[in-house]
Amino acid sequence: MSIPIHEYDAVVVGAGLAGLAAARELKHAGKSVVVLTKLHPLRSHSGAAQGGINASFAKDDSTELHEFDTVKGSDYLADQDAVEFMCETAPELVRWMEKMGAVFSRNEDGTIAQRPFGGQSHPRACFAKDRTGLTLLQTMFEQTNRLGVDFLDEWYVADIIYEEGIVKGVVAYDIKTSEPAIFNAKAVMFATGGYGRAFKINSNAHANTGDALSIVARHGLPLEDMEFVQFHPTGLAGTGILMSEAARGEGGKLINSEGERFMSKYAPSKMELGPRDLVSRSITQEVLEGRGVGPDKDAVYLDLTHLGEEKIMERLPELRDLAITFLGLDMVKEPIMIAATAHYSMGGVPVNIAGNVKKNATEHVKGFYAAGECACVSVHGANRLGANSVLEAPLFGRHVGRTMAKEIDNLELHKVDVSCADRMVAEIKMLLENSGSETIPGLRSELQASMTENAGVFRTEESLLKQKRLITEYRARYKNIRIDDKSNVYNTDLQEAIEFGHIIDYAAFIVEGALLRKESRGAHFRNDYDSRDDENFLKHTFAYMNEEGEIKTEYTDVTLGKFVPEARTY
Repeated sequence: MSIPIHEYDAVVVGAGLAGLAAARELKHAGKSVVVLTKLHPLRSHSGAAQGGINASFAKDDSTELHEFDTVKGSDYLADQDAVEFMCETAPELVRWMEKMGAVFSRNEDGTIAQRPFGGQSHPRACFAKDRTGLTLLQTMFEQTNRLGVDFLDEWYVADIIYEEGIVKGVVAYDIKTSEPAIFNAKAVMFATGGYGRAFKINSNAHANTGDALSIVARHGLPLEDMEFVQFHPTGLAGTGILMSEAARGEGGKLINSEGERFMSKYAPSKMELGPRDLVSRSITQEVLEGRGVGPDKDAVYLDLTHLGEEKIMERLPELRDLAITFLGLDMVKEPIMIAATAHYSMGGVPVNIAGNVKKNATEHVKGFYAAGECACVSVHGANRLGANSVLEAPLFGRHVGRTMAKEIDNLELHKVDVSCADRMVAEIKMLLENSGSETIPGLRSELQASMTENAGVFRTEESLLKQKRLITEYRARYKNIRIDDKSNVYNTDLQEAIEFGHIIDYAAFIVEGALLRKESRGAHFRNDYDSRDDENFLKHTFAYMNEEGEIKTEYTDVTLGKFVPEARTY
């Protein structure tokens, strides 16, 4: 097979806020860079972020307060050096985005408006109505495109070229034609987003299948803290489509079937603005104890009617449209129904602050970088605060892009040949030629439902052991799949089959990490170990997968700092 080999200084995989920010910095520094994305950049999931981007601008706020809120919100698992870097850089980053053309909502005096978010001691979420992510994504895409960055959208990256401790490029195929290609580069960056599609009810786009994590793990490289999956408190009942934390930041109230504003039982000082892990568990607990609402009693009410139509249309117009479209409920006139939804991944590909991917606890991989939700620099630890992800993605994307631009000068282009594509070509051939009895939609639905049930908001040793057995079963059944579309043009059946193979892999990491972590911390809650155990588990999980899919786990120290772990109350 004739496979073209393209050469660049850098390849960026993913075109959300992190990938675009990195690509801009690389091009600005005069490096040749290509962005590979399986979607058009403006369809990247960064555009779905609604509520805001954190920065400590207000006179009575400070970067130290932002750091404390972030570390406390993380249940003290965040690395405090990375948190300090993020929070100190945040105000300048927001100004940088503003100067590039991002239009933020304003106060009457012309300053950038800021709304309160959960777990924060001060309103610090800068916002553009309830379309903040899309505003920033459009701005970043415009500026990156303006510099002449090469974009190849509708390309699927299926593998990295990793040899002798060095990443030499990626292997991909054109979704439009199924034609493969090799992108040989001095440096590769992954900015591919999260992995919420492992769960049945989730807020993630269909593209958020976590491919990068499995690609990395299949080369024997580690994944970090995969057991920490955040469930957002307010997804629309039944679908999980996100109702931004902005709804609670503007004054939304959570009500159960008895008309009780129940957060007074769980977070009496913060109420609905407690951290996401706490509010999600509270909502789920109300449902489990029989105080849910709706036809299946599996939701609670989010009441915004007291805000009035003018404020809702000024601050939350998109949320109102979503609730009308998907629930038939108008938040101006009536409460809407919400439930916890799988939303964000705190874990991912381990990196240092500069974005270098870690080979183990002490070494990093030459020429390989990551940023955004797929990476774990661990600014979120065990639980992310709202509006810190929209901050993390462009902030670390930009910083990693600048790091790459400097380090590329000391990296060489290691030439590769077409044999580097053998693994991808063999995988595609197997999936196209298989004639088994299993279908991807059926198998995927089973996995997602079982992950939600056994490794969701509440976990036990029994449920996790059950899920571990099921994943072994799904892995065996995956070898017996059949896809009906055998064509080369826009073969979405093939793409979904490849993606599902990745979901099986990293689902195993989530379950294994959760099984071994015998404590409750942040988004990881064990009913059988319902308290935090700093003595044994104030540590990061580093997990490695062998060729048989077996996972080996070790632990590394959390980088502590000025904030000493203490009881986390709100």
